[in-house]
Amino acid sequence: MIVVRPFLRFALAASAIFAAISPSLAKDPLVFVSAFAPGDKGGIHAYEFDTKEGKLKPVHRIGGVENPFFLALSPDKKFLYSIHAKQFGGKENEHVAAYAVVGRTGELKLLNRQSAEGTAACYLDVDKTGKSVLVANYSSGSVASLPVKADGSLGEPVSFHQHKGSSVNPRRQKEPHAHSIVISPDNRLAFAADLGLDQILCYKLDPATAKLTPNEPPFTKSPAGAGPRHLTFHPNGKRIYAINELLNSVTVFDFNAESGVLTEKQTIPTLPKDFKGESYCADLKITPDGRFLYGTNRGHDSIACYSIGDDGKLSLIAIEPSLGKGPQNLAITADGGWLLCANMPGNNLAVFKIDGKTGQLKSVGDPVSQTSPSCIMLLP
Repeated sequence: MIVVRPFLRFALAASAIFAAISPSLAKDPLVFVSAFAPGDKGGIHAYEFDTKEGKLKPVHRIGGVENPFFLALSPDKKFLYSIHAKQFGGKENEHVAAYAVVGRTGELKLLNRQSAEGTAACYLDVDKTGKSVLVANYSSGSVASLPVKADGSLGEPVSFHQHKGSSVNPRRQKEPHAHSIVISPDNRLAFAADLGLDQILCYKLDPATAKLTPNEPPFTKSPAGAGPRHLTFHPNGKRIYAINELLNSVTVFDFNAESGVLTEKQTIPTLPKDFKGESYCADLKITPDGRFLYGTNRGHDSIACYSIGDDGKLSLIAIEPSLGKGPQNLAITADGGWLLCANMPGNNLAVFKIDGKTGQLKSVGDPVSQTSPSCIMLLP
């Protein structure tokens, strides 16, 4: 005869109740990865990520979405937004698609699509209220904003801003190329990195209406010929980091949240001094604790790893192979323990363990094969 003591019965009951009301805490994160390809080859793949072993397990694939270059999740993780383009960078405006996230199965339900108001749409961001989606259009050099309805679907665009000008690189900077648009931590401002202008443009954001209006001052200059591509804020909200595609570097800016003014503090290379080939940066991410930053080199096919000082400046730790050609996009898990890398032309996803003390990366297992992975979005 087995006797269950009252305390043990209570503990077992409490454990069952806790598991019932908090199922997501017991599950591994979902990972959505876009497959940047036309027709049937395009799509959004869903994986479960084992945070103990560092393994990606395919669980679902969503078809019917062409050239989904970039993805974004709503703050409540109930909706996912994707680029949709029959001909990426063609003459016709592309679209932003809205999907409902169906539980934790990896399934997505298409809600609707709206115009991106530009071509080669390459970046999306959602504001903290979940009511505004912003899009950057590379080929047409513009940004736009779309309101989000109560059901997560998108309304027609309410803002459109065409960038104007050029910069010093005659091959890549003859005209504007908006490459990202990122919302500030206080949800008041949006910053657009324009590779063609060597500018980071600032807009005021009204989250309730999704309207963007130019800030004063309207932009900050990047180093000449740098070609700023992606931006990310430090978790403390005091600095913004820009990865420069053309000059293979990262620029650190101090951020004045009140005025929107950025002040350049440091620019540091992403490549070894002795590298003589052709390479272009793509993405950068910071660990949740704000201690480490990682940036990708396409051509050198590597990930530059930096420590972040108390003053925000970067110090190079190491430059590690990305385990695939053309590292396009990075994602870091919420616990800061893992980094995922999408090697787009290499057709694979690589997993790295982050050393919490040193920031160094250690590859785990063999990369997972997938057609043209271009963007990674984690659902904790």
